[in-house]
Amino acid sequence: MSNKNHHEYSIAIYPGTFDPITMGHVDIISRALKLFDKVIVAVAVNSSKNPVFTLDERLTMIKDTFIDEERICVESVSGLLVNYAFAQKAKAIVRGIRAVSDFDYEFQLALMNRKLQREVDSVFLMPGFRWIYISSSIIKDAARHGGDVSELVPEHVNKMLIKKFSHNYSNKTL
Repeated sequence: MSNKNHHEYSIAIYPGTFDPITMGHVDIISRALKLFDKVIVAVAVNSSKNPVFTLDERLTMIKDTFIDEERICVESVSGLLVNYAFAQKAKAIVRGIRAVSDFDYEFQLALMNRKLQREVDSVFLMPGFRWIYISSSIIKDAARHGGDVSELVPEHVNKMLIKKFSHNYSNKTL
């Protein structure tokens, strides 16, 4: 039997585009902090999603969201995520799964990551039910058309969305 007296420091990577960070992301990160000692929020540099916010804006939004949480580190990442995770001595890559539709893609990704780097596991977490239907894309679409997304993103992120799409708000007829 191994001696469990020494605590092995556990690190998880939570990757994404975070364009912008949503309350669903915040929920997953909070859940991950209950399982791991440190969570590195890895913001994709080379996103094929053509982000609305710059990399610096996305990094700042996340850092500002978790300004009082020293167990969260926010970094930009390019290249293979599993190689980054391995280099950071992370035990796991955390992914949020909202619905069955997410699972097929995430399962394929997890299997490929395991093939590339066996030491890094994939951990799937479900957000709370109130966040299960939201995504950055849906939030951006609503905000782009003047919709109120204030309950779905942190307050400072909502302000950035309003500023980013302000030309759409001023054209709104009441």
